[in-house]
Amino acid sequence: MALNRRQFGTVSIGSATALWAAPSIAQGKKVTLKVGGQFADSHPSSKAMEEACAEIRRQSEGRIDIQFFPSAQLGSDAAMLTQVRSGALDMMTASGISMQVVSPIAGISGMAFAFSDYAHVWQAMDGELGASIRDGLDKVGIYAFPKILDSGYRNITTSNRPINSVEDLKGMKMRVPPSPVWVSLFTALGSSPTSITINELYSALQTKIVDGQENPLTIIESGKYFEVQKYCSITEHMWDGLWIIANGKRIKSLLPEDLALITKSFEAATMKQRTETERLNIDLEGSLKAKGLVFNRPDKAPFRDALTKAGFFTEWKQKYGDDAWLVLEKYSGKLA
Repeated sequence: MALNRRQFGTVSIGSATALWAAPSIAQGKKVTLKVGGQFADSHPSSKAMEEACAEIRRQSEGRIDIQFFPSAQLGSDAAMLTQVRSGALDMMTASGISMQVVSPIAGISGMAFAFSDYAHVWQAMDGELGASIRDGLDKVGIYAFPKILDSGYRNITTSNRPINSVEDLKGMKMRVPPSPVWVSLFTALGSSPTSITINELYSALQTKIVDGQENPLTIIESGKYFEVQKYCSITEHMWDGLWIIANGKRIKSLLPEDLALITKSFEAATMKQRTETERLNIDLEGSLKAKGLVFNRPDKAPFRDALTKAGFFTEWKQKYGDDAWLVLEKYSGKLA
């Protein structure tokens, strides 16, 4: 796979070999890499990472010993992100929205009601918007691989009532990931958001610390939240993906051919995972109904209108800046 100048900052390929061939990683020497993931091993992103790592080990005949650790074994999203930035952890899968605490533009792809369908998602994420996010991450020492995994469109589950209208969210104790955009979104919709990490979510729902949560169907299924929730409202209020990220210094210390192999394997697994996740987010509705979840499909327009009236889009346009917002609206259409 060709590695272009844009992917690696201002370093040209001609000089990259000398720069990246750090003394600790000589030609043919074994490379050990650890990759952290937040979701259960049954989640499509975890399966994709396992497959990619196995393929890298196979093609390198074991010289690149890359291992994936799902189910937040290496810590919460925030903990793993800190480890990746410090170099204590080589790589992880991370939502752009969760990374906006270190690189604000990383969360722009998760703007509420930005993408009407997957065609627009992939045009944006494989295009100029994704490139802008990767550039922003690079400035804080994080390398993001070119293709982003699909987490899916997010929907609301609750234990006490279905969400048929914005009014149904008023006062609802909603779990949201620890990220400003989620807190801002559900505050604007009138609920009471509480930031809880994914590895603590099941127990928070079980003990009624919160009434509801929002996630793609794949996470609702793999996290078994159907055991502690009754209703699922297909709001599709936000699309979310998982970047495969690495410590910038660590990844740039690899031999170019090793990085090329890793990139090629990650991209192949990612493209397969995107197709599988899109299929699952349709098919899972039937199996989750069989497990007791009651589904409904509210009109999305009133939710978007409520956010506009609350100044949500205007607020985030100011935070992201006019240039970044212009790139987003190139794919989403007018938001603010």
